[in-house]
Amino acid sequence: MIPHSDISAKELRSLIRSGKLRFGGNRRLKIYGRLQCGSGKKMKRENRLFFGSEQSAKDNGYRPCGHCMREEYRMWKAGEI
Repeated sequence: MIPHSDISAKELRSLIRSGKLRFGGNRRLKIYGRLQCGSGKKMKRENRLFFGSEQSAKDNGYRPCGHCMREEYRMWKAGEI
């Protein structure tokens, strides 16, 4: 888990391109989603985090985004995850 405020733009681009960061999250709302999600792109920088894997986000107590991860969100909501 890497807070957006703790990483430079150059480092961030490098980690995303190399595939080491695959998901973004909202620290305040405890939600994670895909990096391409429109909801994630709108959040404030101080609330944004990055995860290398979906499991890492779940291990830190985050739930799936209802917009970009509909099936995962549905499973979470039903208590299947």
